[in-house]
Amino acid sequence: MTHLTDLVYRLYARNLEKALPTESLPRHVGVILDGNRRWAHQIGEQSETGHKVGAEKALEFLGWSEEVGIPVVTLWMLSTDNLRRSGDELTKLFDIICTVVEQIASLGRWHLRLLGNLSLLPDQVQKRLQQAVSQTRTDSPLTVNIAVGYGGREEITEAVRHLLLEKAQAGATLETVARELSVDEITSHVYTAGQPDPDLVIRTSGEQRLSGFLMWQSTHSEYYFCEAFWPDFRKIDFYRALRDFALRERRLGK
Repeated sequence: MTHLTDLVYRLYARNLEKALPTESLPRHVGVILDGNRRWAHQIGEQSETGHKVGAEKALEFLGWSEEVGIPVVTLWMLSTDNLRRSGDELTKLFDIICTVVEQIASLGRWHLRLLGNLSLLPDQVQKRLQQAVSQTRTDSPLTVNIAVGYGGREEITEAVRHLLLEKAQAGATLETVARELSVDEITSHVYTAGQPDPDLVIRTSGEQRLSGFLMWQSTHSEYYFCEAFWPDFRKIDFYRALRDFALRERRLGK
């Protein structure tokens, strides 16, 4: 950016932020960080470069969320489908994810939680992620969910499995469990139990599908699809998403 362009951009971003109705902002924003590899290939770089820049953007995004007062943010960094990628790319991607989570934790500003089936990840990756998250504060006004090894179907399956095991240990019969099973019980066993459901889900790169992201929790979510690849996602893109959300009439099934 030239100095003049940068000045105009910052003024526009500031005006967008001032115009945001704070009473209508989402309590929970979920983000599908899509387009890192395509962004890298578009500029003639390797996938690893896209993942690194995308990780830096995630950290930047959390700062924007904190500025406007979003209480919960979920960043989908690695899906169960992504685990089918080549071993070399995954090794680099694991290290990038661990590094950015460690950086976020080291700031001491936010409470971090991990969402996903960590048993699908290499032992050393699990240890690095869990150690970083364990050091974060629990009294932060912003909770950051890092979704790694995450799949929507897997989450629901795991929630039901844990619920059934819990009932079995309490001596309940299968017939009793089937008769009494409720939405609330399953909700209390998903990864985000205790948190508000996502009001707004943002997906970058122009793809208009959910890919199983927070399937159980997103029944009443609003969706915002942005054409920009994740590394190119800007603060004004975020503010536009928030503005768009605030202008929508949310009926919540009524």
